[in-house]
Amino acid sequence: MKRTIAIATLIAGTLDILSAFLWSALAGGDPGGILPTVASGPFGDGVPGGAAGQALGLLTHFAIMAVMVAAYVLAARRIPTLNRHWIAAGLLYGFALWIVMYWIVMPLRWDSYQTPREAWPIVKQLVSHCLLVGLPIAFITRQRSAAV
Repeated sequence: MKRTIAIATLIAGTLDILSAFLWSALAGGDPGGILPTVASGPFGDGVPGGAAGQALGLLTHFAIMAVMVAAYVLAARRIPTLNRHWIAAGLLYGFALWIVMYWIVMPLRWDSYQTPREAWPIVKQLVSHCLLVGLPIAFITRQRSAAV
């Protein structure tokens, strides 16, 4: 189980952060500001810039991803339907993660945060969470449970 969590965390976490960098760059933003912002979630607004903030942000990102992966892996062990119907389960899990992140966590953490209401930002977020996080987590969990 630990290996499944590690593999899924590495893959889904990498895809997710790369998509964040890509969407930011395509929008003309600064991808370098993403990781310190991630770190500021749990560590507050005093997160340093530069390499220290980048490293802390990356560690924070993968720690959060590990928790999300572990929750799914544990659920899939108890609910075999998640492995049998991994595509639907992965998409729904990604959607649930999107709801939690953008409608609960971010508004609670940052008073000024406004959950997007326009189609394009929502589509970008859902692509990342459903296709690049939920599906890989579900697929890897299914593959690794079948191999055991």
